[in-house]
Amino acid sequence: MPKLTIEDLKALRDIAKGKTLLSRDGPYKVKVTVHMGTCGIAAGARKIMETMMQAVEEKEARDVFLTTSGCAGLCSKEPMATVEVAGSAPVKYVELTPEKAREIFDRHVLGQKPVTEYAIAVGSERSI
Repeated sequence: MPKLTIEDLKALRDIAKGKTLLSRDGPYKVKVTVHMGTCGIAAGARKIMETMMQAVEEKEARDVFLTTSGCAGLCSKEPMATVEVAGSAPVKYVELTPEKAREIFDRHVLGQKPVTEYAIAVGSERSI
């Protein structure tokens, strides 16, 4: 197997970046991160992830990038998710249920209107 060159690595990086970056021109307009550290999983984050996956499939939301992360550091507020819409500040949602997750998907992910009653922070982080 040939060794990878710096140029090869840069090309791979650019391909990966293009698949995950949010932009008006890129493939994704929204990124949803379900926080799935052990505390999140114990609090029900798997059900939140399943709900979000079902919503993406049902709505055929091809411009939504759904991913996971580890603990967000607020164990008592799990399950949690962060929604990032291109050009807007990220919103962190806490104490989620499948019903709340579905509402967040419909109103924020698709409608681009944050659901403030479930949010703990706006603009507190940026991963992109």
